[in-house]
Amino acid sequence: MAKEECITQLNTAGDTSTLRHRRTVPTSSETLQTLSEDRRSQTAELDDTQSSNGTSAHFSPGGHFSQDPQSSRVVLMLVAGLCFATRLYKITEPPHVCWDETHFGKMGSYYINRTFFFDVHPPLAKMLIGLAGYMTGYDGTFPFGKPGDKYEHHNYWGMRGLCAVLGSFLPIFAYVIVQDLSRSYTAALITATLLIFDTGCITISQYILLDPILLFFIMAAVLSMVKFNLQRFRPFTSYWWLWLVLTGVNLAGALGVKFVGLFVILLVGLNTVWDLWRILGDLSLSLVEISKHFLARVVGLILVPLFLYVTIFAVHFVVLNKSGPGDGFFSSAFQSRLIGNNLHNASMPEYLAYGSTITVKNLRIAGGYLHSHWHLYPEGVGARQQQVTAYLHKDYNNVWLVHKQDNNASQSVTADLVRHGDIIRLEHKETTRNLHGHLHEAPLTKKHFQVTGYGINGTGDTNDLWQVEVCGGQKGDVVKVLRSKIRFLHRATGCVLYSSGKTLPKWGWEQVEVTCSPYLKETPSSQWNIEDHINPKLPNISLSVLKPHFLEILLESHIVMIRGNSGLKPKDNEMNSKPWHWPINYQGLRFSGVNDTEYRVYLLGNPVVWWMNLASLGLYPIMVAVASITLQRGFSLGQKRIEHSLVLMREGGLLLLGWLLHYAPFYTMGRVLYFHHYFPAMLFSSMLTGITFDVLLKSTDLLLRPPYSDWLQRLGQMVLLFSVLYSFYLFHPLSYGMTGPLAHEPGSAMAGQKWMDSWEF
Repeated sequence: MAKEECITQLNTAGDTSTLRHRRTVPTSSETLQTLSEDRRSQTAELDDTQSSNGTSAHFSPGGHFSQDPQSSRVVLMLVAGLCFATRLYKITEPPHVCWDETHFGKMGSYYINRTFFFDVHPPLAKMLIGLAGYMTGYDGTFPFGKPGDKYEHHNYWGMRGLCAVLGSFLPIFAYVIVQDLSRSYTAALITATLLIFDTGCITISQYILLDPILLFFIMAAVLSMVKFNLQRFRPFTSYWWLWLVLTGVNLAGALGVKFVGLFVILLVGLNTVWDLWRILGDLSLSLVEISKHFLARVVGLILVPLFLYVTIFAVHFVVLNKSGPGDGFFSSAFQSRLIGNNLHNASMPEYLAYGSTITVKNLRIAGGYLHSHWHLYPEGVGARQQQVTAYLHKDYNNVWLVHKQDNNASQSVTADLVRHGDIIRLEHKETTRNLHGHLHEAPLTKKHFQVTGYGINGTGDTNDLWQVEVCGGQKGDVVKVLRSKIRFLHRATGCVLYSSGKTLPKWGWEQVEVTCSPYLKETPSSQWNIEDHINPKLPNISLSVLKPHFLEILLESHIVMIRGNSGLKPKDNEMNSKPWHWPINYQGLRFSGVNDTEYRVYLLGNPVVWWMNLASLGLYPIMVAVASITLQRGFSLGQKRIEHSLVLMREGGLLLLGWLLHYAPFYTMGRVLYFHHYFPAMLFSSMLTGITFDVLLKSTDLLLRPPYSDWLQRLGQMVLLFSVLYSFYLFHPLSYGMTGPLAHEPGSAMAGQKWMDSWEF
């Protein structure tokens, strides 16, 4: 924009004297709007020659546009080479299970073996891990029992390799994103340098984990969104549609790995709302054209991701068709579709009768089976009687016998059916104690009553009697196995048998609390169904009619995952961290090894990188405030300075929003949190650092005249680069493994590097 377009001349000479000869300029909003349109037009023209990999927008080191496409390709190839070299180096070391590989490697094995399991996260990443293992010769037989187990002859490198390759794309994506946002070659290189040589990003990319796969889709979604924004002046062209659909595909991928993907969906959604608001204000567009823009985004950013996300689960359910350790988290109807489950193509008596051997399952998702065992409640927890809990897995301690209240067994050849309103006694088959309730308070839910096992060989007292109610039934209605929702009302106290969903401490084997609730409102927590049923006096029927439809199992699986996530509470002596720890690199995670004879790997960010990111988060609002005040007061800054301010406020603001969306929500979460949860936010912080430090270094001409300002700028860039590289040299053993003396001992490779007492390497 020409200088004359930024300056408004005074109308009269008399006014000039009163204003002390100061020139007036447009308001900052008018200036930014005009510059923004000019810059977008320039962007659109540049993108006419842009290749699909986004590398042909060329810049000189000073941030000016260059016409040399070859140098841009060379730099991108150098960045890519360093990314893959640092991530793929020593990926087979150590040759044993590290940290959460015990979970996600095992889940990859389940896919190869087609064995159903339960996890609190959506299935895409585990499916990809299983596929990578299968394609590289892994047979799915390694048990992944615990950290430290040797892999021996098993081909685990393919699963680690997939994560390392996807993790290698993170600095590349960040480089292109920052380059497209800032139009600054320097800002992009700063960002890439921070991420390539961050020990935390390297470590988290080298193991069989969900994180590198999640980060890949998050960054790919942001890259696609930025590329789509660059096509705004050429709507409905092939590249416009390509980046729109790719944005939707990557959003589905991010959500398909972890529910944290919702944060990047929110970022893209806010960007889309702002984009549509801008389009609505474009008076050159007709209502038909505006409607086309709206519908295109509905298709690309809602329907396409939704279809792909549902498809991921469809594949998940088709592949995992065999019974496995996750069965008990799901309903009886869900289990009936799994090959090998006792309910699959099974037959059993249709109606409950006295003398039956049964298991009783709570209808709350992940409510568990009614369970008891020989262990007693500890001192101070109600009556010191036998524990009754809810257990999420199939177990012989889930089996109960149904008796009449008077203890008289029927000698009839035909079975007497249990009906709505009947009073029964449930005897635990293994321990021969009765299901018992009394007025002692429950262990965790203090307003409820305790449920125990009492008596011996079926002999107890009147507190062992329960009245059966068929939900929605009438007196005399029979109890249907699997299909009837029933409640057990305690005759003596009037409360109802209840699964609270709360996890008991270690004395309760971390099983689910069972109580007797005085609140009689019908809820899934107080409703049960009869699952397994054996009674030789009754004819059997086939259970194939109970198999649920796809949408039913899709909904149920999401309810189970959400409740499972909310139930991830910190355990005693378990390593966890708080969100305020993360940006300051307060404490890492031990991936492997605890002593001088073991191969030690420790997840910790490169402290120089992380503290530079922390500094930029403090600098950014100050620089934006200074730039905004300067523009508002009408100081003549020149076109370049105003463009830098525009990049800082708008593009930097987008990255700051991404950081906030991926960081702030963790302060509201009650689940257990770990250091690795910060890495999505860390990527946005690093990109913001690239732009912030680039603008800061380009501001040296405010202090010195050329060429001294250029020398100072180059010096600042070199100091930054040297600091990152030297700190990487100091801390790289954290990622690539250490043996020998610990950091506080003489002769250690990390001697003197424990800059914070909270670091545990």
